Amino acid sequence: MEEEIIHRCAEIQGALESCADPLKREFLPRFFKTGKGEYGQGDKFLGVVVPNIRAVAKQYREVSFDVLARLLQSPWHECRLCALLILVERFRKSDESGKKRIFDFYLSRTKHVNNWDLVDLSAPGIVGAYLKDKPCRDTLYRLADSPLLWEQRIAVVSTYTLIKNDDFIDILALAERLLHHPHDLMRKAVGWMLREMGKRDKELLVQFLEKHCRVMPRTMLRYAIEKFPEEERKEFMKR
Repeated sequence: MEEEIIHRCAEIQGALESCADPLKREFLPRFFKTGKGEYGQGDKFLGVVVPNIRAVAKQYREVSFDVLARLLQSPWHECRLCALLILVERFRKSDESGKKRIFDFYLSRTKHVNNWDLVDLSAPGIVGAYLKDKPCRDTLYRLADSPLLWEQRIAVVSTYTLIKNDDFIDILALAERLLHHPHDLMRKAVGWMLREMGKRDKELLVQFLEKHCRVMPRTMLRYAIEKFPEEERKEFMKR
């Protein structure tokens, strides 16, 4: 059994390596800040772009959870992303019990969802999709209060699915909760989700900004008002 898992993971990694681009292999570690002291410190890249990773994920979408668990432990960024994209695809086609299993599996392995693209390409399609019709969303607040940056980002970016369903309660609550977050990646995530909310209900976004724009980080504010007319943007930034 163990040998079969190892063999399957090696097969998937080989499929990814066959799509690798040497130029991307040089560029991606810098883009994802893998240097000492940076948020992606130590992450390794094969040099595969997302459309090719999606193609490999589709090819291997029926692999076992044991294989996915091992892939998520890979030092290679693309192997972890491939496992996550398989989970997202499988979630979409699962019944309620299957979705619950994927949701629990994902949350038990968040330490491996450890860069912003891994979060952004998986959290809305798993955590957000699972919680969108659930009355209790305590999971989002537990993640938001986590000491792990990536769990905090999962909490915020998961609300993208809720926002697309005109449900703004949680992004407003989380935005207030994380208003003074020190990390730029979280400021951008909160601002991004507020902007998405504003596309659907600008008045609600303006109300939030009127209350908080004088104290919220400039990056967060800039992301939130990106789609506003220029004069309106200037007015908020002045404050």
